Amino acid sequence: MWAFVTRRLLYMIPTLFVISLVSFAIIQLPPGNFINTFVAELRAQGQGVDNAQVRALEERYGLDDPFLVQYGKWISGILLHGDFGQSFQYQRPVSDLIWDRIGLTLVLAVCTTLLSWAIAFPIGVYSAVRQHSVGDYVFTFIGFIGLATPNFMLALIFVWISFRYMGESVGGIVSPEYADAAWNLGKVLDVVSNLWIPVLIIGTAGTATLIRVLRANLLDELRKPYVTTARAKGLPEWRVILKYPVRMALSPFISTIGWILPTLIGGEVMVSIVVSLETTGPLLLDALSSQDMYLAGSFILILATLTVIGTLLSDLLLALWDPRIRHAQTAKG
Repeated sequence: MWAFVTRRLLYMIPTLFVISLVSFAIIQLPPGNFINTFVAELRAQGQGVDNAQVRALEERYGLDDPFLVQYGKWISGILLHGDFGQSFQYQRPVSDLIWDRIGLTLVLAVCTTLLSWAIAFPIGVYSAVRQHSVGDYVFTFIGFIGLATPNFMLALIFVWISFRYMGESVGGIVSPEYADAAWNLGKVLDVVSNLWIPVLIIGTAGTATLIRVLRANLLDELRKPYVTTARAKGLPEWRVILKYPVRMALSPFISTIGWILPTLIGGEVMVSIVVSLETTGPLLLDALSSQDMYLAGSFILILATLTVIGTLLSDLLLALWDPRIRHAQTAKG
């Protein structure tokens, strides 16, 4: 087991290096840079820009340096000083911009995951145990709708229903009257009351997927000989189902823990835009649109790092949860 962990940690070093290099190269693939985009916007507004000023800005930000020089400055600043660079568009350190939004994104990701587990577990077990029943068909139909409907469309539907029938505008997590207020019980309750809509929207597709996967895995486990043997010994049906088959079928739930970390950065960009959530997703999209390369590159690097770490955590938790995986990894180690 320890050999497996050590091997995976060693693999992470070249993987993250290659990802950082490729992500920085991808950011620079579109023609031009942030200065060109900024100048084009000024000219579209009828404002003139001096060429000498443009060259001065390019020299100031090092945009006229070769690719490897720019990459070397960026990655060395991260490794040596934890400095992700300066955002061109916001004129602020990239790390400050990311930390300003990561708190809400973390709350959203954790709440969405917990809601998905709470809904998918009982429905998945029921659908497997009561296969081909009316309830199974109903939940299957609802699950297919959840899988087929884009989250941003659900967000638009919620916004329309809220405005049309409730007379309220869905937008943001904090109501206007609490926007500038200090944190207190009233503000916390206000955030909770506004949080359930984006959590429900974002968790729809993931919940439907977990239901289908849990149902399929549990059906496979219930047909295995050890379940028949347990029933022949006279064990109660609930114990036959919950002791081993459900445990073996819960691996997808454990693996979803690894999704939480990359969700901190990527999140649901379109849903956040529709319901005006100040999460990291819209900031990443804005950075890509404006070619703010240090902000966008840092986002992609952090997303890749969290994905690798999340995958490692999922594998370790699965090995601890499922003895079959643990024994297989021990044999390889």
